[in-house]
Amino acid sequence: MLFRQLEYFVALARERHFARAASACYVSQPALSEAIRKLEHELGVPLVWRGHNYEGLTPEGERLVLWARRILAEHDSLKQEVAALQTGLTGRLRLGVIPAASGTVALLTDPFCAEHPLVNVHLETSLRSSEIVDRIRRFELDAGLVYPDDQDVSDVLVHPLYEEQHVLVANGELVAGYADTMSWSDALELPMCLLNEGMRGRQLIDAALAAHDLKLTPRLETDSFVSLLAHVGTGRWACIIPQTWLRTLRPPAGARVLRLEAPSLRSSIALVTSAAEPGPVLARALRSTAQNAEIAGTLGTAPPPDE
Repeated sequence: MLFRQLEYFVALARERHFARAASACYVSQPALSEAIRKLEHELGVPLVWRGHNYEGLTPEGERLVLWARRILAEHDSLKQEVAALQTGLTGRLRLGVIPAASGTVALLTDPFCAEHPLVNVHLETSLRSSEIVDRIRRFELDAGLVYPDDQDVSDVLVHPLYEEQHVLVANGELVAGYADTMSWSDALELPMCLLNEGMRGRQLIDAALAAHDLKLTPRLETDSFVSLLAHVGTGRWACIIPQTWLRTLRPPAGARVLRLEAPSLRSSIALVTSAAEPGPVLARALRSTAQNAEIAGTLGTAPPPDE
């Protein structure tokens, strides 16, 4: 059994197309197909349903691709460990980030890159927490920044980073007469733009309101914090976003930021990595950076809860 055969098998499972998998592996399609046939012969089980086109993995293939991913991940970790002993950390750190944390991730990745100048970092910043955790389990990501609440984190390591608080951002004229806070009942009267239903930030808002028999129906919905603040900048809209975003995206001219009370919306952001031991050396190094970065203090937020 060759590592190359496992790489082709994993690529086919990911791309779900022989030609795309071959292109991703920089080989011809016949070469990829033949390598997978040899792997099937050696293992003694069919891995792929074949017709005129790729038709999916067999039940055996679905189970064995998990082992293939794990073997390749362990192989990469071994090479990184050896390189770290010889010249310091090298390689590529794959980090998944929920949209709410894409404005703060630099507080982690910047010191990490400064500590390990030979490591390249690849960020994906439009993933859901559940997707990040699942891809860490499949060895497709090394680490992630997620909302750990309501996630199955039984087989990953969770390192709390900071707590974010959601705040109201609106043109000063819309919130004239208010000091630093506003009740939800008053906020419901404003022309509101919010994140789309299903996004975690929106779910937090809807759940908190439902617990108080309140409901907010926005006139405009989007999947972008930038779009929310752009609408606030017109002077006619209000939005609710994590306060940490205002560190990266300044409030529009003439806008004010107010805390919302009863309920106050807070949620934890955490770094998650595989719980495998000894685990990928790059993920271990990232956890070390997170422990020393004191992100909560930099953001001026509440300290993260104890693990």
